[in-house]
Amino acid sequence: MSRRPAIVVLGAGGLETARRLAPAVPGAELFGSGPLGAEPGIVRYDELASTLRDLFAAGRPIIALCAAGIAIRILAPLIEHKASEPPVVVVAEDGSVAVPLLGGHRGANELARAIAAALGCPAAITTAGDLRFDLALDSPPPGWRVRNPDTAKAVMSALLQGQAVRLRVEAGDGGWVRAGGAPFEANGDLEVCLTDRDDPGSATRLVLHPAVLALGVGCERGVAGEELIDLVASTLECHGYARAAIACVVSIELKAAEPAVHELAARLGVPARFFSAAQLEAEAPRLASPSAAVFAATGCHGVAEGAALAATGPDGVLAVAKTKSARATCALARAPAPLDPARIGRAQGRLAIVGLGPGDAAWRTPEATALLDDAEDWVGYGGYLELLEARPWQRVARHAFALGEEEVRARRALDLAAAGRRVALVSSGDPGIYAMAALIFELLERGEDAAWQRIAVVVSPGVSALQAAAARAGAPLGHDFCAISLSDLLTPWPEIERRLEAAAAGDFVTVLYNPASERRRHGIERALSVLSAARPAATPVVHARNLGRAGERVAVAPLAELDPGAVDMLSVLIVGSSRTRILPGPGGRAYAYTPRGYAVS
Repeated sequence: MSRRPAIVVLGAGGLETARRLAPAVPGAELFGSGPLGAEPGIVRYDELASTLRDLFAAGRPIIALCAAGIAIRILAPLIEHKASEPPVVVVAEDGSVAVPLLGGHRGANELARAIAAALGCPAAITTAGDLRFDLALDSPPPGWRVRNPDTAKAVMSALLQGQAVRLRVEAGDGGWVRAGGAPFEANGDLEVCLTDRDDPGSATRLVLHPAVLALGVGCERGVAGEELIDLVASTLECHGYARAAIACVVSIELKAAEPAVHELAARLGVPARFFSAAQLEAEAPRLASPSAAVFAATGCHGVAEGAALAATGPDGVLAVAKTKSARATCALARAPAPLDPARIGRAQGRLAIVGLGPGDAAWRTPEATALLDDAEDWVGYGGYLELLEARPWQRVARHAFALGEEEVRARRALDLAAAGRRVALVSSGDPGIYAMAALIFELLERGEDAAWQRIAVVVSPGVSALQAAAARAGAPLGHDFCAISLSDLLTPWPEIERRLEAAAAGDFVTVLYNPASERRRHGIERALSVLSAARPAATPVVHARNLGRAGERVAVAPLAELDPGAVDMLSVLIVGSSRTRILPGPGGRAYAYTPRGYAVS
C-alpha cells in the first residue's frame, strides 16, 4: 500500500477504537466528522458518502469504523474491477471485528489481520486461498511481483480443488508459497514459476518475480536520462533478465544528484540508493572489470559492478558484468533472496523548505503537510516547531533554534539532508519571502560542502503574511504592490529608505515586514513619514498582528491615525496606494480594497 491509509470515524463511539488501531496502520490519516474534526491530528469531513467515495477514487486504503452495509451502499457504484480497487476494511465501532470488504488480495486481508492483532479481535477473512493455505498468489509478500496476474485465479482454483500444480523455483526463496501446505506436485498441467528471468508466463504458467537483482549504474555528469535508460533496457534484453526482478538502482554517492539516475529509477518504479567510495572499494576483489581510471576519478575501482555487489551483500553474485554506452555503464548482481532497498546504502537526502503559513493548520497547504508528515527531521525556530504536532505514527526528530540562529539552523538542515535524511526546514508564512529558502540557496552557492550539492531541495510555498493580512482586511492588494522589510540587520538603512521613497513615488500599495522591535523604532517612524508625504492622510492602512494565532487582531484605519507605538515584530502593515479605499461593512467592520478598474462607474 503505497498511498496513505485513511481511518474514517463515523461517530464519537468509534474514536477510541480508531486511536487504538492507528499504530497498526503506519502513515494512517484519521478523519472525523463534526466536532471530532476539531480535535488535534484529525482531518474534518462534512459528509461520509462523499468522503469515502473521494478516498476510494484516489486509491487510498480505507478503514471505516461503521456498519458494513453503510460502506457497501456508498461504494457500490464505484466498484469496477478487483485489480484496481483499493483495500477497504470496516471495523466495528467497539473494535469487536475487522472485515475486509474490498481488495482482499490488494492489502485488505493483510490490513484486517494487522488491525485484529492490535484490537485483539477476529479478522473476518473470507477469501478461500487465505483460509485454506494462507496463500494469495495474486498478492505476494513484499519483494515479489506477479508477471501475469490473470493466471493466478486459475492456479489458485486448481490448488483448492486438489489438482496437480507444479512449483519451479529458479530465483528467490519460495518458502512462503509452500508455508501454508498448498499441494504442489512434481508434475501437473499448471505451473507456478519463481524466476528472475524475463518470462511472460502463459495461461497455464503463473510467473512470480522475486526482487533479487540490484542494478548498479555509473555515468558521466549530465548524461541524458534516455541514454542510461536505453542502456539498461538493452542489457536486460540481451541477458534475459526481468525488469520486475530489479529491487533498486544503486550507484556511488557522487551520483546522488544525477538526474539520469533518478529518471532511470522512476522508469523502473524502484528506489535509487547510494554508497560511499569506501564501501564500493571494499568490493574490489569481486569486480569483473576493475579500472584504475575509475579509481582515480572516484576513489573506487568500479562503480556499476561495485554498487550492484554491495547491494546484494556477501552472498550476492555478479550476474551481468559492466556494460557500456557512450557515457554510462550498468551491471547486475543477484541475491539469493528478495532485497529490501530500505536496508541498502542510503537514499538521496531531501531538504524540504516548508512554509507553515501564519500558524493556523487550516492555512497550511496539503503539500506542506505531506512534506512534514514524510520528514524524519524538523528544523526551525523553536516557536515555529511548537505549532507542529507529529502524527501518532510518525518518528520525527525536532531541532529547535533561537531567533537569530538562522544560518546555524540552515547548516544543520543541510547536514542532515546530506546524510541521506528527509528533512523539513520550517518557516512561518512563505519560506521564500524574507525567510529561509534564500539562505539555503546562498549557502549552496558558496559551495562550502560538496555533500550539500548532492541533496534534493524542494521549496513548498505557504500563505504569506501579506496574503493573510490582505485576506482578513478585504482586498488591499488588488492592484500593483511591493513588500519592504524595515529590518536593517542585513540591509543598510539608506538602501531601505531608497526603496521606501521609490514605492511612495510609484504609488504602490506597500507591505511593511519586520516593522519594529523594542529597540528598533526609528524604521517604522521614518517609513510612515516617507509614505505620508506622498499619500493622502485618509489612505487606508491595514495593521495585522498575530495572524492565524491566538490574539489575532486586524484593524483598518486612515494613515494619519496609525499609532506607531502599537506596531511590533508580530505586526505586518499594508499601506494603501492613492487608489485604495475603505468600505464600511456590517457590525462596524471596515474593509480595505484597491480596485483594478473592472467596475465602470
